[in-house]
Amino acid sequence: MMSQDRGRFWDGSGKPVFILAYLLLLLLALPCMGFLPNFWSRVLTLSLNSHTHQHITEQAILNVTMETLRGIKEHQGKHAEEETRLGRGFWRAVGEVVKSNAAMDFLSSTRSDPVYHFDSERVDSSMGMLRQFWAQILLSVRAKEYQSARHSLGQLFHSLQDFYSHSNWVEMGQRFIYLHLLQPEEPAIPVAAEDTPTCMECFSATCRDNLLARMTNGQQETQLLTTGYFSTFPPKPHGKCSHGGILDHSRYMGAKGGINKDSTSPLFSPHHYLHMEAANLAMEATLSVLRDIRDTVGQKTFLRLFSVKQVPALVFVMDTTGSMFEEITAARYRAHSIIQSRASSPGQLGTFLLVPFHDPEIGPVYETDDPNQFMQHMENLMALGGGDEPEMCLSAIQLALTHSPPLSEIFVFTDASPKDAHLFDVVKALALEKQSKVTFLLTEDPKYTSESSGSRKRRRRRRRRRRELLSPDRFSLYSSLSSLSGGLTIFTTNSDIRSVSAIVEDNTAINKVTLLHVESDEELMSSHSFRVDSSVKNVTLHVTGILTECVLTSPSDQSQSLLSQQGPLAELERFEGLYRISLLSPIQPGKWKLQAKSDGRLSFNVIGDSSVDFLYYFATVTNETHPGLARVAGSPVAGIPAFLVLAVTGLAPDEEASFSHVTLLGADGESIQQVKLNSSSSSSSSYSVEELVGWLDSVPIVPFCVRLTGRDSRGNKLERVSAEMVQPTHVQIQVLSVPRLAPGHSSMVAFEILNHGPARLFSLTADDDCGYLHKRGPHRFHVAEQGSFRGQVDVLTPATAQAGATVTLTLTVCALDSPESNYAVAYMTVIPPDPDTSPPSCSAARVQSTCPSTCNESSWTVSLVVSDRGRSGLAALQLQSGEGILTLFHSPPPTEDSLGEDQQQAHRDKTTSGGHHHHHHEARLEKGDPALNVSEWSPGSSQPLWVKYTSSCCSAQAELLVWDTAGNMKRCHLTSGQLRRLRDRSTETSGAGRITPTPVFSLLLGLLWSCLL
Repeated sequence: MMSQDRGRFWDGSGKPVFILAYLLLLLLALPCMGFLPNFWSRVLTLSLNSHTHQHITEQAILNVTMETLRGIKEHQGKHAEEETRLGRGFWRAVGEVVKSNAAMDFLSSTRSDPVYHFDSERVDSSMGMLRQFWAQILLSVRAKEYQSARHSLGQLFHSLQDFYSHSNWVEMGQRFIYLHLLQPEEPAIPVAAEDTPTCMECFSATCRDNLLARMTNGQQETQLLTTGYFSTFPPKPHGKCSHGGILDHSRYMGAKGGINKDSTSPLFSPHHYLHMEAANLAMEATLSVLRDIRDTVGQKTFLRLFSVKQVPALVFVMDTTGSMFEEITAARYRAHSIIQSRASSPGQLGTFLLVPFHDPEIGPVYETDDPNQFMQHMENLMALGGGDEPEMCLSAIQLALTHSPPLSEIFVFTDASPKDAHLFDVVKALALEKQSKVTFLLTEDPKYTSESSGSRKRRRRRRRRRRELLSPDRFSLYSSLSSLSGGLTIFTTNSDIRSVSAIVEDNTAINKVTLLHVESDEELMSSHSFRVDSSVKNVTLHVTGILTECVLTSPSDQSQSLLSQQGPLAELERFEGLYRISLLSPIQPGKWKLQAKSDGRLSFNVIGDSSVDFLYYFATVTNETHPGLARVAGSPVAGIPAFLVLAVTGLAPDEEASFSHVTLLGADGESIQQVKLNSSSSSSSSYSVEELVGWLDSVPIVPFCVRLTGRDSRGNKLERVSAEMVQPTHVQIQVLSVPRLAPGHSSMVAFEILNHGPARLFSLTADDDCGYLHKRGPHRFHVAEQGSFRGQVDVLTPATAQAGATVTLTLTVCALDSPESNYAVAYMTVIPPDPDTSPPSCSAARVQSTCPSTCNESSWTVSLVVSDRGRSGLAALQLQSGEGILTLFHSPPPTEDSLGEDQQQAHRDKTTSGGHHHHHHEARLEKGDPALNVSEWSPGSSQPLWVKYTSSCCSAQAELLVWDTAGNMKRCHLTSGQLRRLRDRSTETSGAGRITPTPVFSLLLGLLWSCLL
């Protein structure tokens, strides 16, 4: 996912050179604003050394993540190993932030709105929007809605980064970030009035000194902020600065020229010579936000936000009707086994999620990080009742998909067909969007009827009552869902369900990769192959169906008939509905072959242990406001050109693996198309991810999965398969606006449907996981050939909705006369109508410093008043850094000037005793102590606290973190200098807020304390 240049973009046939020329010509019709969206934008603008939104965002997230891991004691000294083991989930999470960031330039609802880009001097509105994003992120994180938080974070990053490229902040000579953007209590610089000229005429591509003197003045008293106007809306007043560049129509209006620093190309950025300064400040601002999030929510939660070293979630969807006793017992056994195996690895327990269903009841969803609580909940499951055979299984899977993290494995235990078949398209959309696999463990033969199974059911107690002949294809929706998501459907028996459920442990082990995933309907002998490279360990094959013959051949051409003999290659375990084959050590690297014969349908899945895997997405060149690759939402459009962008994850920094191409494979494993890959990034990068790009002349019209091919460091061929089936289509659906939900109010979600095929009737269905939709559909409408249709769905949020909750909206569109369909998924967050966004304050009252040249002979003391500026009240304090002692008081404390000698010594003894110590009306903190809960120590969190920090002169700085009960954080930096030097930490390290005298009330408190001192 890194976006530094990695050498050549294209080689071989020369066709991509033509494509590049075509794309460059396309730029003549494209306007551009903001840092460039992603790596491909640099190619299109001929500015390969420009920093993009993608690069800044990825680099900042990686830096703060590694910084956080290094700060945790158990990870110290394992820097290189940590990078390799960040995990596929981490890069997927980073990709979500990058996608949301780039979408601000591509979505019709945001790409031309100056508020989202700090354009047209809409600075105050843009700051208000930034602060809304910040509040939304914290609400989502606290509600454990991490996917929604990442979406908001990408939006915040885009606007924040644009400020430094689009404003005159750099030209003022500023070398630190503008704190006021996200911290309203910090000093603000006024914005130039609408009738105040800001620029002079510029008639060349490079505009130097075209800002008026007041716009570049370094003296704070006379500074004015301005940002460039873009295109024709809003109209640019005479004398104002333009965004500039060959794609900005406003550059011809007075004052001509522009001030943007988006790239290093003078064709696109008149202030290109300041691009690096703007990019560096944008990077510092992005780092500052990430550090503030980490210090606000805590290190553990911050790492979970980005799925760092994500252990696969254990997700059970469990039918709890009376016939399911054996299945529930098997699930308990597997859960206990998985928990026991993970217990030996600290921090590797993961998330546990259970969704029971029992017609007509579904849920509730039980989710926890505590394995003991999960096992207790599993023990409390009872198989009771039952009735007619169909159950609400798809509704339960929908809940599992919305509550589980992306890339999850979901296991469904049932013996009943779905009663809610109308939800299939919704569940399919969620599975594909989250790249989660759904595997069914069915203890019911699909060919049984009520008549033929009667005697069997009498022998098996608690079995369901059958009232009608059962259809032999009643489980077909399960098979379809498992097939397209990359899972399996296993038909087994109650006597074998415990053994068959071993697949749960196999698939949820850490660092599992797919080497082969294929289905076969052939009754003749079918042949399949997979490759094992030097990084792969513990290879397991799962085969579902009924085998009549199965031969395994090693890379050295040694064969073993798995059904009839034991041998040196593999061990086979045979259960009803599943064959589990384990390759024996040592596993030979190279090409393995599997020949199988069956009298029915077979499914093959081969997995192994390896950190090397990949993620991918399809993209098209945008033809709107920004040059770059826009990710395709939903399924790609069949029959048109597209880019395939891959991120290879888990490579060690010194690992010399190379990747040549991907193969698009059909459902039976046949090769449909081969796509050559070229690197998009710098070969000097030490990061454990590599971004690759391929060009498809035409997206296939049939479903396919993606297989990546390369070579490992030893020259062995390396292959990985992404098992989900891509579903090409001729219809697209895009969500145009995602509103914030306010309790007790209705909101509108706009969408657009694009028909890339002949004119036809379509049906739209909307669904959400909370039941907030006003009308779910289906809605029918006609769309002309190559035409479009715009509409909206209404969401009514109840007054009782919990702040921070995420509502997952799924829109599916289907043609009425063909299988054509597509989907869009949107995440909406419930926001309180008037949230407290004001952080606490730290007001300096007195500094005592007598530090000589020999620092260990003296100490310094700073005294503060800490209070909450909002209405929530103080929640917690923590000494983040510093080697001294922080002492807190309910009221202004006595000073050493008013104490006798004995009292002074007693006070010093208490002060230097360290630890998280409470004594009467004071408490003491040291670095490393947990945060002090103010509500447990102080009777009134709305009252101010008095703080005294004392330290040796050898440690001249310290940092205090203060939170209010709404979650707002203040970073107070303490120094041994004079009062005028009490300021926030340099934005080069944190960019947090300054200690400045706050409102009159706090100032009076400070003066009162000064008098007492």
